[in-house]
Amino acid sequence: MALSHLKSSSSRSNLVKPLAAAFSLRRLISTSTDPITIETSVPFATHRCDPPSRTVETNPQELLSFFRVMATMRRMEIAADSLYKAKLIRGFCHLYDGQEAVAVGMEAAITKKDSIITAYRDHCTFLGRGGTLLEVFSELMGRQGGCSKGKGGSMHFYKKDSGFYGGHGIVGAQVPLGCGLAFAHKYNKDDAVAFALYGDGAANQGQLFEALNISALWDLPVILVCENNHYGMGTAEWRAAKSPAYYKRGDYVPGLKVDGMDAFAVKQACKFAKEHALKSGPIILEMDTYRYHGHSMSDPGSTYRTRDEISGVRQERDPIERIRKLILAHDLATEKELKDIEKEVRKQVDEAIAEAKESPMPEPSELFTNVYVKGLGVEAYGADRKES
Repeated sequence: MALSHLKSSSSRSNLVKPLAAAFSLRRLISTSTDPITIETSVPFATHRCDPPSRTVETNPQELLSFFRVMATMRRMEIAADSLYKAKLIRGFCHLYDGQEAVAVGMEAAITKKDSIITAYRDHCTFLGRGGTLLEVFSELMGRQGGCSKGKGGSMHFYKKDSGFYGGHGIVGAQVPLGCGLAFAHKYNKDDAVAFALYGDGAANQGQLFEALNISALWDLPVILVCENNHYGMGTAEWRAAKSPAYYKRGDYVPGLKVDGMDAFAVKQACKFAKEHALKSGPIILEMDTYRYHGHSMSDPGSTYRTRDEISGVRQERDPIERIRKLILAHDLATEKELKDIEKEVRKQVDEAIAEAKESPMPEPSELFTNVYVKGLGVEAYGADRKES
C-alpha cells in the first residue's frame, strides 16, 4: 500500500522535537490495525532462566517507525564522522552505526520512567530517549544548544527528564551508577527498572561484579546489558576474556544471549528482562552486535579485523536491512518510498547540522557552573588555609 507523506510547515520546528514527534508530522502510516507476528532471527540462549517466546507482535506503525529512527541514527553517525574529519568535532568520539537495533529495540520495550545509563558510545541512546538532532550536533560541536550545554561533548550526553543518565567516559564506571539508579527505583516503589549498558571490553571490570553482587543481595531491579560488538578497542573478545559467554558471567544471576542486530529480538528480551527484574532482581542481557566504524575516530577499524568481515556483517546481519525486508514483505511501503524516507532523513540531519553551527560557544564563565551543588563550594582555600 502507498505510504504518503505530509510536508512539514516548518523544518526548523522539527529539529527541536524528539524523533517520534517530528516524523509524525511528515507521514501518514498505514491505517491497518492488524497485528503482525514476527519470529526472532535466532533462538535466545539462556542461563538459569527459561527463554522468552521467539514470536513477537508488532504493527505497521512500529515497523515503519523502527526503520525511520534507525535510518536517522545511521545517518547521524555518518555525518558525525564527516564533521570530525572536518575538525568541527574535537576530542573523543565513538560511533554507534551497526548497533542501532539495541537502542531502538530496548526503547520499544520500556517507558521513560525506566532509567538508562551507558558508556561513551551514547549518541543513539540519547536520540532514542527523546533527544533531538539539534541537541546532538550542538553538543558534538561544543555549542550552547547541546544537551549538556556544549560542555560534555560526545561522551557525556544527558537527558534526566527522560531517564537518560549519560554518557560516561570511565570504562565500566556507569554500571555501579546504574545499580544505584535501580536502588532508587526500588526505594521509591515506582515500578521502574534501570538498564546499565556496557561493552565486552568493560565486562572484565571488577566494579561490575561488585555492583552485581550487592544488586543480587538486595534484589534490585537492574538489567545489565552487555553490548558485545566483539572488539574492546582493538582487542578481540577471545583475547581478553577466558569466558566470552557474557550472559553467563553473573553465575547466580540469570542471563540471556540476544541477537543484537534484530530489533524485535532486543525488544522481546528487554520486555522479558524488565518483568524479571521487577519480580526477582538483576538479570544480564548479552547483545550480540557489531560496530562498523572503529572503536573511536583514531581507530581505522581494519587493523585487527578484515574488510571482508565487516562487509559480510553488513550484507547478512545489518539491522536496518532486516527491517526494510520485513516492511517490503508485508507490503507496508515500496522500495522507492523507503528510499524517500532515507532522503528525508538525510535532509533533516543536514538541517540540524546547519542550525547547530549557528549555536554560540559556551561563555567562559560556564567553566565554573555545574561543578558544585548551588550554594556549596563557593570558597576556595590554599594549602595553608587556617581553620576557624
